[in-house]
Amino acid sequence: MEMNVSNTDEQVVAKKQGGLNPAIIIPIILLIGIAIYLFVLGNPGNFRDADKLGSSSVAFSDIDGKDIHPESFLGIIYKGGVIVPILITFMLTVIVFSIERALVLGKAAGNGNLDSFVLKIRSLLNQNRIDEALEECDRQKGSVGNVVKEGLTTYKALAKDNTLNKEQKMVALNKAIEEATTLEMPMLEKNMMILSTLGTVATLVALLGTVIGMIKAFFALGSGGGTPDAAALSTGISEALINTALGIGTSAIAIILYNFFTSKIDGLTYKIDEISMSIQQSFAEFN
Repeated sequence: MEMNVSNTDEQVVAKKQGGLNPAIIIPIILLIGIAIYLFVLGNPGNFRDADKLGSSSVAFSDIDGKDIHPESFLGIIYKGGVIVPILITFMLTVIVFSIERALVLGKAAGNGNLDSFVLKIRSLLNQNRIDEALEECDRQKGSVGNVVKEGLTTYKALAKDNTLNKEQKMVALNKAIEEATTLEMPMLEKNMMILSTLGTVATLVALLGTVIGMIKAFFALGSGGGTPDAAALSTGISEALINTALGIGTSAIAIILYNFFTSKIDGLTYKIDEISMSIQQSFAEFN
């Protein structure tokens, strides 16, 4: 019997932890980022004398990259160098996992207005109308509703149990609510660490690209024998600035979205705690 319960709990936890798998999604996004860099940003149409380029990408052409001058914004980004596809991957990763978090948290919020649901459940608890409260949970179909339903189901079972004293029943009720909350939290918090990490790492990788670009710029400045190579100098500086812009933009978006989703999770957790307290107070009053 214990084995069956354990297996059931593992299945529930696995279900709650469902979602996009970073180990699979991120390599795919990396390939997409490289393809965008090579075939979209590196399209010959984004550069001067495109008719001289015999390939679908500047990277695979026979013309020296130093002699290729961009004539569009996409071409300018391409000149940012090898760090650009990494930063593109970071940006796409932020977008993909932000969409996933938005969908998951939207589903976790359930149907209808969450504040109205909380008020209705508290009102029903004050009247000890447990069955009606359970029906409201079934209609809500969110993480808050799932936790409340588990608490109310335990509430009904303990109310009929004559083998435990009131203190033991309160402990059992509190434990059931905590376990239900613990099962819901992994689904809410999954992949949030990716957004948090990219908020920092994107800036550091951009800084690496900036340093590489400035090294090229200073190398061009000192290798001209008294006459700096203006083209190489401008290429190095533009590479540095492009990487800086991409990295800062990605980092800013990741941080903003991370904080936004964190506030959503905190809001759901607060609602769960609010109703949990009401359930325990109702049980103490009527039982």
